[in-house]
Amino acid sequence: QVLLVESGGGLVQAGGSLRLSCVASEKISTNTMGWYRQAPGKQREFVAGISPGGATTKYADFVEGRFTISRDNAMNTAYLQLNSLKPEDTGVYYCDIKVGGVWQSSWGQGTQVTVSS
Repeated sequence: QVLLVESGGGLVQAGGSLRLSCVASEKISTNTMGWYRQAPGKQREFVAGISPGGATTKYADFVEGRFTISRDNAMNTAYLQLNSLKPEDTGVYYCDIKVGGVWQSSWGQGTQVTVSS
C-alpha cells in the first residue's frame, strides 16, 4: 500500500488561493493520481485526476477552471492548485492513487480547506 500524505490546506477568504501537496511513500511515475474532497455532512467526491505522465487531466464539473492538478514524479508528489475559492469549496481534501488500475482509496488525514465568505 502506498502511503499518501496531504498538506497545504488552511483558512482563506473567498477568492483566495491555496496549493495542496500530496507526497507518496513510493515512486508514482506509472500511477494515475487523483484528488477528492469531503464537505461536512456530505459524501466524498472526485475533484481532479492526472495521468502518470501528466499529459491528461480530468476535473469535476464544479471546478469550472478554478483548480489545476499537476505532478512532479521526481518528487513523488501531486499538487492541486486552488484558485478563486468559494465557501462551498470548504472541506477535507484527500489524494488517491491508482494501483493496478484500481483506486487505492486508503484515506489518510487529508488536509482541511476552509473558505470564509
